[in-house]
Amino acid sequence: MNKPLLIEIGVEELPAIPFLKELPNIEKKWSDILEKNRLLCDFDFYYTPRRLVLWHREFQVKQEDSVQEQFGAPVKIAFKDGEPTGAALGFAKKCGVSVDELDKIDQGRGEVLYFKKEVAGTDAKDLLNDMVNEFINSLNFGKSMRWASRTDTFIRPIRSLSMILGEEVVEGELFGVKSSNFSFAHRMVSYEPFTYNFAGDYFAKLDNNGVILYPEDRRSRILNQMKDIEQRHGVNIELDKELLEEVVAITEYPTALIGKFDEEFLELPEEVIVTSMKEHQRYFAVYKDGKLTNNFIVVSNSKTEDFGYIIAGNEKVLRPRLADGMFFYKNDINNGLSNEGLKKLTFVEGLGSMYEKSQREAKIASFLADIFNVEQKDLVEKAVMLSKADLMSEMVFEFTELQGLMGYYYAKLAGEDELVYTALKEQYLPDGEDSELPSNKFSSIIALSYKLDNLMGLFSVGKIPSGSKDPFGLRRAAAGIVKIAMEHELPVDLGKIIDALAASYPGLDKKQLVEFFNERLFKIFEVNPSVLKAVLGSGETDIFKISKKLCALNPVVQSDNFKEYTTTFKRVANIIKDVDINSELNVNDSLLEDAAEKELYSAFTTVTSKDYTCYEDELEALFALKPQLDNFFDNVFVNHEDEAIKTNRKNTIGLVYQEFRKIADIKEITI
Repeated sequence: MNKPLLIEIGVEELPAIPFLKELPNIEKKWSDILEKNRLLCDFDFYYTPRRLVLWHREFQVKQEDSVQEQFGAPVKIAFKDGEPTGAALGFAKKCGVSVDELDKIDQGRGEVLYFKKEVAGTDAKDLLNDMVNEFINSLNFGKSMRWASRTDTFIRPIRSLSMILGEEVVEGELFGVKSSNFSFAHRMVSYEPFTYNFAGDYFAKLDNNGVILYPEDRRSRILNQMKDIEQRHGVNIELDKELLEEVVAITEYPTALIGKFDEEFLELPEEVIVTSMKEHQRYFAVYKDGKLTNNFIVVSNSKTEDFGYIIAGNEKVLRPRLADGMFFYKNDINNGLSNEGLKKLTFVEGLGSMYEKSQREAKIASFLADIFNVEQKDLVEKAVMLSKADLMSEMVFEFTELQGLMGYYYAKLAGEDELVYTALKEQYLPDGEDSELPSNKFSSIIALSYKLDNLMGLFSVGKIPSGSKDPFGLRRAAAGIVKIAMEHELPVDLGKIIDALAASYPGLDKKQLVEFFNERLFKIFEVNPSVLKAVLGSGETDIFKISKKLCALNPVVQSDNFKEYTTTFKRVANIIKDVDINSELNVNDSLLEDAAEKELYSAFTTVTSKDYTCYEDELEALFALKPQLDNFFDNVFVNHEDEAIKTNRKNTIGLVYQEFRKIADIKEITI
């Protein structure tokens, strides 16, 4: 038998950001609890800032009966001379019965003791309270709090609990609050609770009391109101999706309103205004003809007919925020960009100050500028040494997320070269999965230097990511280096960079860092892992070359006839397994006796005598040696009695293998 089940947990206003981080896990956690209690069914989860709601249209009022099976020792051990042994007596005690009540069953390996009993299902209402308590305790919002005299914690105080099965209030208690059939209206409608008798009554009364329970309805309401504002005012609202979800989470009856701030504040950089509005006030920015206007959108949670005082109040609150921004901005311009203050700002323990970090980055940038053939080395050094200067600015102290960007504005106002101020803006790119990349080679050097110093520096002092912990974002830094190298076709050779700059990082283990970096490549490149392993087996540490080799090799591996190649190259690998493949191998023409080996060596020298413009052509030429290799294997006896001929034949195959391995270690590929 099924009945509707409504569970509402009433709370004080939930903070949006920690709640939204946990939101993707909430339904799964309740579903797991339902399954564990043999009550799994479809349900919906709804939320407002003051309530968490689990709604089950059809909920079992009782667990289904089940059969419990237990298996014991083999019968030949359980009985001796017809009498039960300790094994039989212990199993019977475990099952709660006498030995005579035990059965025997043959599972294919002889008879064992067996006991089966019917277990009656428990009434759901006897389980619900423990289930709800387990659910609430499973939620992880980061920080929690205590209230009143309680010692247990939750993200916010629990104020009500409802568990309504059909029309029955299921008894229960959560954080000292007993289950009841009342809930709370929107604060501007009433502070008094309202009662309801069943789920349909609950939903109707919430609606009548100013609460839009369904988050998708609140979201649609906000979006429709924004669209109406855009049409009425001829503007475009920047729809920040994260901000939208935050607003949905903090409102029960949202209303989008347009406000205005003084036009003089448009003198501020756009990002300062937008960041101030989003971070401090949760306002949406408004544009017209592609330019920021002195309007903003606030989403009110008020239930009223007159929003004039709400708009005025928000305008009044925003003004001092922007005035502070203007004060910081003008002060920073007057003070200019200077990196002297960085000498007193610690980067990481063991790695000195931010000024010393900038000096290390400058060495990396100088090395990369030579490798990349960038002529403006003086500007490269200047850009690096200025890159962290805005950390000392008042604006970045207030809005840390504007670091780099404020350096761009201040350097531009100071008349610095465009390459320099653009590089300051782009130094942290890419800073996310779908982030933009530095726009040119010059900016790429600055961005790479920052990321490479983070990796080499932090690895040198033991700050290495482990498991899911990566507090310094080193995995993201490694991915960023790969993306930049590929985007601008830059020869970023991690091995050579470490060798050239190791003196700046005394504790750095090169092998450890290269292995970490290579592990990231398996996450970045969407190819058969064995193909990447084969390319890395070539010893290649140049990121761009690795990507080019993968692009050349992967289509060959995915081709229908690659399995034919696999057989041939396994034979190659088997023949040279006792050859030092890293040594210089020589073939003596005069020792080539058989026509098949002469044909192979001739074809091989023809292939290797050519210059190839891409790995695709070189691989095609090398794979074209398959007929000659197969002919060699079919007709040439490698283990000749003459040691010199035997060595010569192995070296012939070894040379083919070595040439392949310049691109990839083919024997590593599995399909």
